[in-house]
Amino acid sequence: MAQPNHDPITATADAGDVLGTYLRAQATAFLRGLRLHEESGADAAEGSDAARSLRGAARRISGSLATFRVVTESSWADGLRTELVWLSSTLADEHAYAARLARLMDALHRLSGSPELPAPRGSAGALTVGSARAGALLERQLTLARTRAHSATLQALGSSRFHAVADAVAVLASEVPLDVVAARGRVEEVLVPLAAVAETRLSAAVTALPPIDCTHPYNADHDGLWHEVRRLLRVHRYAREALGEDVTRPAAAGEALDRHRDAAEAAGASATAARTPRIAPATAYALGVLHADQRHEVEAARLDFRRLWLPEPAVTPW
Repeated sequence: MAQPNHDPITATADAGDVLGTYLRAQATAFLRGLRLHEESGADAAEGSDAARSLRGAARRISGSLATFRVVTESSWADGLRTELVWLSSTLADEHAYAARLARLMDALHRLSGSPELPAPRGSAGALTVGSARAGALLERQLTLARTRAHSATLQALGSSRFHAVADAVAVLASEVPLDVVAARGRVEEVLVPLAAVAETRLSAAVTALPPIDCTHPYNADHDGLWHEVRRLLRVHRYAREALGEDVTRPAAAGEALDRHRDAAEAAGASATAARTPRIAPATAYALGVLHADQRHEVEAARLDFRRLWLPEPAVTPW
């Protein structure tokens, strides 16, 4: 996907010129990813990389249209943003199920060989015995979900809806519909304040996060709040990219929240599998250990995000 070069942007440049340059670059990246996806054929690795490029460009365009909506023709921006959100979500599902299965299989393999994990009373070695059955169950469930997601992706890419989106992005690659008045404003007067609004929303969401309470390490009730922070952080990052700023810090914090999302969804998948009727006790036990392991990963990712994003507390001199 097209990445910003972080060249400084003159604050007095026209807002329309700066935003237009960024959006055209992302539209070009989208079209390049689409071409690579069509050429990948049966190559799963190339197809996955191309889909990732498509998703990244789609998210950057939709995020920028949300942040800088007033600089564009609003009705056009709203319509295209809606369609790009649909497309990126559809393309993400197949990869997400595959990655979730790989994550859970790796965790099961690691846990089943760990001497630090106790077996339940009266069933020595139950984790090793149950992990194979748990793995088979997870593989059946997640492979089925991935197959359905793959079918949905193929259906979406062959639909008239997708072709309309691709046509709109192709037009965007050469011409950005802009609001005549707002686009003539200077970057410092138009784009910078709009990017600041996105940052303020992110800061409010981060402030609203509950404190990490070590006495409740497996609390999943707050996952949604963290997922919203992840979304807002991504929007903030794209706004800063459009302004040519360095995004190393938000990118690193975003990776921590990506791990948070992956671990939370993996924990959910193991919990769903554990609710399968008539599974053996050893299988249920292995899935329970797996769920706890992934919730630990969630907590670790939350701590990493706070370390990367929040300022260090002031030290009181004595």
